[in-house]
Amino acid sequence: MNLQSQSSRVLQTDRLALRWLEAADAGFLHELMNDPDWLRYIGDRGIRSVEDARNHIANGPRAMYARFGFGLYLVELKGTNAALGICGLIKRDWLAAVDLGFAFLAPHRGAGYAFEAASATLDYARSALRLDRIVAIVSPENLDSIRLLTKLDMKLERMVKPPGETREVGLFATSRSFAG
Repeated sequence: MNLQSQSSRVLQTDRLALRWLEAADAGFLHELMNDPDWLRYIGDRGIRSVEDARNHIANGPRAMYARFGFGLYLVELKGTNAALGICGLIKRDWLAAVDLGFAFLAPHRGAGYAFEAASATLDYARSALRLDRIVAIVSPENLDSIRLLTKLDMKLERMVKPPGETREVGLFATSRSFAG
């Protein structure tokens, strides 16, 4: 797969466009991954500089696009192309199913963007990728994300401890198989 030619939009909604992350998005990703709520609920990923973020894009999302054809996408506001957050699908080695992930900068929370992006991502997972099960992991303290997952018709299955982590997270899953 030629990653250079695959940097266009993946999904669109009424208000949003979701596209592959590019090296040019490193400044935004650095800001997002150092947001106090990201650090509190998702964890410190050691992104201390824009260069760290650029390397993360290359070794994380871009590598996942090449390997699986999906990953985390930049969420932009249509018309302005303003970066609002990220949303997409992650294949983690320690999870059997693909994981839905999302995070938005504080000024863009509460406007329904996360629900809109996550709903479109789940539809894409079902129709285009033919995935039969999607999960999401969330810190038990992250009540906003738990509400969003519930609104997406995902249910808490159990608590799990990710490898190398000291605390458990909730494992949510789609309540029905996508295949049916």
